[in-house]
Amino acid sequence: MIITNSNNEYQSYKQRLENFSNNLDVGLLIDIILKSKWWYLLFFSTTTIVVFLYLRYSERVYQSQSVIQIVSSDAHQILQLTNTNTENNNKVAEAIEQIRSKTFLERIINLLNLQISYYNEGTFKNHELYKNSPYLVDVSIKKDVIYGKNIYVNFDENMKSGKIIIQISENNFITIPFTINTWIKHDLLDFYIHLNEKRELRSIQQDLQHNQKTFFIIQSKDAVASNLQKKLEIKPLNDLAQTISISIKDVNPQKTSDIVNAIAEEYLNYDVERKSESSKSILNFINMQLSMVYEELRNSETKLNEFKKSKNILTTNEHSALNASQSQLYSSVQEQLLQIELNEKILDEILNNIQSQKNINLYQLISLASGTSYEESIKNITNNFQKLLLEKENLLYQVTPNSEQIKIINYQIENQEKILIETIYDLKQKYRTQYKNLLERKNKVKSEVYPDNEDEIELTRLSRIYSINEKYYTLLLEKKTEYSISKAGFVSQNIILEKTFSAQFVSPSKKSSITLGLLSTFLLSFLLVFYKYISNDTIYSLSNITKATNANVNILGLVPKYEKSLEVSQLVVDKNSQSIIAEAFRSLRSNMQFIDHSNHPKIIALTSTISGEGKTFIAVNLAGILEFMGKKAIILDLDMRKPKIDKGFQLPNKKGMSTVLSGIHSTEETIQQGPLPQLKIITAGPTPPNPSELILSPALDQTLSYLKKEYDFIIIDNPPIGLVSDATPILQKADIPIYVFRANYSKTNFVQIYDRLKNEHKISKLSVVLNGLEINKKTYSYNYGYGYGYGYVYGKQSNYYVD
Repeated sequence: MIITNSNNEYQSYKQRLENFSNNLDVGLLIDIILKSKWWYLLFFSTTTIVVFLYLRYSERVYQSQSVIQIVSSDAHQILQLTNTNTENNNKVAEAIEQIRSKTFLERIINLLNLQISYYNEGTFKNHELYKNSPYLVDVSIKKDVIYGKNIYVNFDENMKSGKIIIQISENNFITIPFTINTWIKHDLLDFYIHLNEKRELRSIQQDLQHNQKTFFIIQSKDAVASNLQKKLEIKPLNDLAQTISISIKDVNPQKTSDIVNAIAEEYLNYDVERKSESSKSILNFINMQLSMVYEELRNSETKLNEFKKSKNILTTNEHSALNASQSQLYSSVQEQLLQIELNEKILDEILNNIQSQKNINLYQLISLASGTSYEESIKNITNNFQKLLLEKENLLYQVTPNSEQIKIINYQIENQEKILIETIYDLKQKYRTQYKNLLERKNKVKSEVYPDNEDEIELTRLSRIYSINEKYYTLLLEKKTEYSISKAGFVSQNIILEKTFSAQFVSPSKKSSITLGLLSTFLLSFLLVFYKYISNDTIYSLSNITKATNANVNILGLVPKYEKSLEVSQLVVDKNSQSIIAEAFRSLRSNMQFIDHSNHPKIIALTSTISGEGKTFIAVNLAGILEFMGKKAIILDLDMRKPKIDKGFQLPNKKGMSTVLSGIHSTEETIQQGPLPQLKIITAGPTPPNPSELILSPALDQTLSYLKKEYDFIIIDNPPIGLVSDATPILQKADIPIYVFRANYSKTNFVQIYDRLKNEHKISKLSVVLNGLEINKKTYSYNYGYGYGYGYVYGKQSNYYVD
């Protein structure tokens, strides 16, 4: 049963949607719009309050912006190992990703000390103080539990001491006393509180003495960086000019300005550091080598001097035995041997660096090879290395380290590393061959010049070691000077085109909020009207009845809504004979002639679907208007379950139709005088246990036969036929059967009962009266077509005959 009802409701709703799309009822729509005015006022008041509260209590947001121009320059490429004509189209994208990275943002956090935020506690919202805090705090966190907790600061009256209160949880507070300008140690944190020097002491005292609760919050560096990433907006402004915009939104205007300006300035410093990184790496390596070579040089010099002293060898006369040509030849060979030994030593150092490190330090390799005879031999390899490394670095901004492109470049780098190692081994082999040949030549010359003396041989060896170390040390000093000058020459080519001096207020926008509030009011009102229109299933005009029925509808007339509220159905046509409602009932009286124009006494039977649709009201006033014509009329109340006639006329109900049909009283005994001379009334009487049986009994026919002899019109107020079927036989007997609908009350599906009575029960004369019409609304003229008359409707065409 529940499923069936749900399906019926769905089909009904679907039908209403189709009706809405096919037949827009302008009259109903306008009436719904007019009747919903209090809802509009409620929506408008609600949105006004919401907008006011939003503007009053929402945090004010400010925005600051700076602009940087990214300038590509190859003027300072280290040792010019890269191609200076290569254009890097990804410079702007690289800059954006670098600025957005947490590594760079941590520099800004450290620079502006953004890990600590200061607040004034408010009733509905907290106000961030930033640099206007009356005090500043330095902290050293020992336990992470302190992150994100409110730490309240209470000063004593002397402003030199106080206590902090840490809210660990809802009911867990930790109090720590402090003295300003003194480090306080605790298990959770060490802290140092001092007054803000940028504010006057008087203003600080005023803030703290006005019972303003101040507190600060410490956030982890990662949390602050993540928050900055969400607020930070970096986008390219002009691709040709290579400019980028850096903007941020925050609740504190000074904070937003400081952050974007710090980002712009720090990025220039970061760019310089990045460019000078190679020189710095080389200088660090050279300084390390210098300390090592210096020790070797000093040791070799000490050994040489000690040997000379022990052998009494004078340096000025050591080659006196040589003639000029032999001495020159010997010195040349000795010089070549020293150079080969130096080159082999450098090659060994390069090979050790390559094999001991996972990744080749290109800058150390360059520094070692610089100035050697084989520098040109490995220059092409180092060039290829640098190109591959730069290409890999650029790709890492676009793809992941595990992508195929990175794997291909890593494979190429491994090949270059193998080629480099093989080249070094080939060079070493070449130097060994040269060294062997030169050594034989040296021995030959020496045998001709020097006697076979062991002291002389040792002196030569020590002198050679000293010379090698001295030349290597001198070479390192030269390189150190060269790279120090190069490092000092690095400057950023990027330009700050725009700085922020004052943040702009962006939200909440008063204009946007009011506009949104009005749009919300309009939308809610529209949805309400739309819902009421779609969900409306009540009869509000005759057109609803004609559209809902499958039979030909006999329209007896319309009865306007009575302007006064009536607790029970009363006679109103006698109050003002010129009123609209009196005219409506006169129209009903005239239209009844089209149903039955004979002169014999007539039975008028009224019913409705449910209680409250006005059948009793129609019966009473129809009887009254007939009496005005001089007709003798009597009203019978057959709604014995819920009688109303007695209440409307304030008549006793101890006897009536129930006692007549039960044989307790005669008809004459139950007839009571109405408010008009020729209007009589028989009330329902006491409620019987079997009203349906009484109505179907022959006693009713006998009563009606008797009354026809005495009265011109017998008006029968039947029980609602939608609740019980008692009225069906009476409608069949009636000369003028009337079915009452009430505008804006009766449901559309009530028309189906009217169809069933007319088609199945063959009550062909069954006519419709639409009660409770709001005729003062011009909107209904579209549907009602005023002028009261009787007519009939085929399908959806109506004809009214006005008397």
